[in-house]
Amino acid sequence: MQRIKHDLRLSETVSPFGVGAVIDIRGESLIAPDTSWWDERYSPEIHCERLVERLGPSVLREAPTHSGRTGKDTAGLLYWRFPAWRFCERCSRLSQRTGKDRGKWINKCECGGMLVPMRYVAVCEKGSHLQDIPWFMWAHRGRDAGVTESVRHCRAYKELRFVRSAKHGEGLKSLRVECGGCRRSRPMSDLVSKGALAHDGLRCKGTQPWQDSRQDDACEHALVAVQRGATGNYIAERISALDIPEEKPPSIALAAAIREHADFGRVVDDNGGPKAEMIAGWIADEVGATVDDVLILAAAGGMPQDDVLADLKDGEWAAFLKKLGTPGRDHSEGDFVVDSWLTSERPGIPTTLAERLTAVGQVRRVREVRALKGYRRYSAEADMIPADLSLKGKRKPTLPAIEMYGEGIFLQFSEEFLADWEQRAAVRARAKILLDRRSKTQWASRLDLPEARFVALHTIAHLLIRRLAYASGYSSASLQERIYASSYRPDRTAGVLIYTAAGDAQGTLGGLVRLGDPDQLVPLLLAAIDDADVCSNDPVCIESDRQGASSLNLSACHGCSLVSETSCETANRLLDRQLVLGGRDVPGLLEGVLNEVRALSVP
Repeated sequence: MQRIKHDLRLSETVSPFGVGAVIDIRGESLIAPDTSWWDERYSPEIHCERLVERLGPSVLREAPTHSGRTGKDTAGLLYWRFPAWRFCERCSRLSQRTGKDRGKWINKCECGGMLVPMRYVAVCEKGSHLQDIPWFMWAHRGRDAGVTESVRHCRAYKELRFVRSAKHGEGLKSLRVECGGCRRSRPMSDLVSKGALAHDGLRCKGTQPWQDSRQDDACEHALVAVQRGATGNYIAERISALDIPEEKPPSIALAAAIREHADFGRVVDDNGGPKAEMIAGWIADEVGATVDDVLILAAAGGMPQDDVLADLKDGEWAAFLKKLGTPGRDHSEGDFVVDSWLTSERPGIPTTLAERLTAVGQVRRVREVRALKGYRRYSAEADMIPADLSLKGKRKPTLPAIEMYGEGIFLQFSEEFLADWEQRAAVRARAKILLDRRSKTQWASRLDLPEARFVALHTIAHLLIRRLAYASGYSSASLQERIYASSYRPDRTAGVLIYTAAGDAQGTLGGLVRLGDPDQLVPLLLAAIDDADVCSNDPVCIESDRQGASSLNLSACHGCSLVSETSCETANRLLDRQLVLGGRDVPGLLEGVLNEVRALSVP
């Protein structure tokens, strides 16, 4: 092992170069081991009670870091070289050996050429395991006539070469692994066919590259050869929370009041008997609930199903509503400061927009904590590998996390208007297209439920991010969305938060929060809607109902609605311009806003 320093941004240690990710840096290919390899002395703990309660017993830690020359002797984040097999760009020799110069390891061959990592690695189809392809073994396997006795018993381990030979064809057929001892030559095209590694007798070790493999770790699932930089090799499972004063939504507060009532235990004990309904009526009258509310809680055993809110966003939504309940300047201290104003009190706002958008919050300061739970490989249906693989169940796992301070704009939409709009038959039919596709796609179950209000508000967030990127001074990748849109939970939500997502000084420049001023935001929102009114791909885009990954977008494409995938909660899925602006027979949420503005501007 040799200490060689490479620089990464701290936020990249959670995504996209977190635990289990393969990274290309300065011509070398590396992989990040799990957090059991971290030096906790240099890994400060990050505190966020809301997030820890959601994740379960765990410890959030920031990656070990150093700060330039002054910290050159402190610990950094450990990475393993992977894949171990490399070939020399000068002599084409293929091996796992590393060169040495004056007692130090170098990434050079004995001939002086640079060592280049092999392009392909082996991934387990279901177990999310990753390993090197044993190139010497693979080169001497196969079912063709070239596999002779001399090939099977070849021991020329140092005479393997990775060469390009155009006489055998183009593409992968021209890339071959050759043995100088037995003259065996095998094309890379043999590697990627279905079941190729299984036919060659190569089995999954059941481990990650930094783990010691044992016989009892062997995995029963098949291996697949994939390019080491393929996107599907690393599907991170991340979760984030805003560190705000936790507010209980009304339904949660009401349930707590019912459970705390002195007579509630009698309802539970009666278990649906003749006295239960009578006592439930007494409780309901005193706490302001209905009899059914009391009986439902009693049937559940009197205890909440979860000790914390089922969704982090419920508490955040309640906190925003509390802030917006007192319009004006927020003089509070801490990491959650929100100035707010009501659209109904501001002159010059189009009537059609004011009846849909009720309030705006200028989030001057907010703290976000992001954590990496684990990752999957090859497919979203594969097993999840936790970020901490040590001492299973014997201690609290350590999860990589990062805290960021930023600013943002919060938009609250009218629940009354949304509830009426989403009940229209044409709107429900349009949303049902995405609901059906989500139910038929196994991995898509982890996405938000694409009901009409979610798709519409999600699309509005994307349109506004694209416009804010021009006016705020931030790049579009530095902006992040958080959608609060649910009609199926006890407390309905209808809002959008757009905030800075950068983990450095760019997150608090003030360029975004100033645009939340009424004189700035309304023109920007109208411009964003106007941008989406006509797409460069129309009429194909607006008439489409099958775009994006797994057709989980309707009328939305790169020309009008898509943003950086790191800025989107659902990786640019569940979008539709028609549910925002209308189209065909579908009434849009903001339909009529542009017509009113254009009518007022005509002399």
